[in-house]
Amino acid sequence: MEQVTIQTASKTYDVKIGVGMTNEIVSFIKKAFKDVSKVWIIADESVYNLHGEAFSNAIGQFFEVTTYQAPKGEKAKSFSVYEEAITHGLQHHVDRKSIVIAFGGGAIGDLAGFIASTYMRGIPFISVPTTILAHDSAVGGKVAINHPLGKNMVGQFYQPEGVFFDLDYFFTLPKHEVLSGFAEVIKHALLSDKGFINDLMHSFRSAENLDKDFLTDCLVKGIKVKGAIVSKDERESNIRAFLNFGHTYGHAVESASGYGNRTHGESVMIGMVFALYLSERYSGLPFDLESFIQWVKSLGYNLTVPSSIDFDTLYEGMKRDKKSLNGQPVFILLKDIGDPLIEDVKKEDLKQADEFIRKL
Repeated sequence: MEQVTIQTASKTYDVKIGVGMTNEIVSFIKKAFKDVSKVWIIADESVYNLHGEAFSNAIGQFFEVTTYQAPKGEKAKSFSVYEEAITHGLQHHVDRKSIVIAFGGGAIGDLAGFIASTYMRGIPFISVPTTILAHDSAVGGKVAINHPLGKNMVGQFYQPEGVFFDLDYFFTLPKHEVLSGFAEVIKHALLSDKGFINDLMHSFRSAENLDKDFLTDCLVKGIKVKGAIVSKDERESNIRAFLNFGHTYGHAVESASGYGNRTHGESVMIGMVFALYLSERYSGLPFDLESFIQWVKSLGYNLTVPSSIDFDTLYEGMKRDKKSLNGQPVFILLKDIGDPLIEDVKKEDLKQADEFIRKL
């Protein structure tokens, strides 16, 4: 088992990565909390169909359990699902001595964390991510639901008590979910050092038949990159914004496509290519973008922006990004691999980058 400790101003907790982690989770709850009244599992319904019954039965041997199943993916992060989940908790007598377990991908982590942060003014939660993508969202304490006008616009900073990655869940992921998750791994590599991104481009050649040791190494490296940034800026007042590399344009594409119609990771990959193109022009990034694009395409990433989504629609989405100032988009760019900066970008340059993406 591998372990990474996350230290923030408000809390220190461990992220544990291994196989067969259920016993570790039970031991943690017993040790960390006295007199737990109930364990409230908030699960992705599709994940629950695969793994949920065995997981809840194992937890149920030691604690009283109630389970709320939310829709798959971004559809879970709505006001209606949030209200329905709160109603479930109240009806099943979840109280302030209860603990929430987020069981699923990144969207469930966001939803369950936000529920935990607001239910009876806040109860503790732990995260049990079941997707590679969630290695990013499960660490750092950003929890939220979506608004029709923007992704993650209603949320809080609320740290988990612990995070437990059970690699057994990852080997049932379909190819598109593996690719979605590795987009955030690639993001962390671009934000850290050339060695990490070069290793990925050399070693990651297929989203199928993942090697356990390789996957573990990627998760540990990615979590350490994020943990180092979050420890310095828990509430995104400055450098934590670097973790949004690729997200400004990517979120706009994801939102305009309709939540759930395109994976978050694939949208972020499009956004990273967009940001790398701008980085070459704004900050002189020395990078072989053509080789990078060929690599991600060979893996199976679809970089196409549908012609039905025009630039003006995406520009309005970029203006609603949380980094925007005075209604103008602000971008995370790279001066070099591992050397990000925050930059205002002119609308005409954004349009040029959009035209570049549409020609890929």
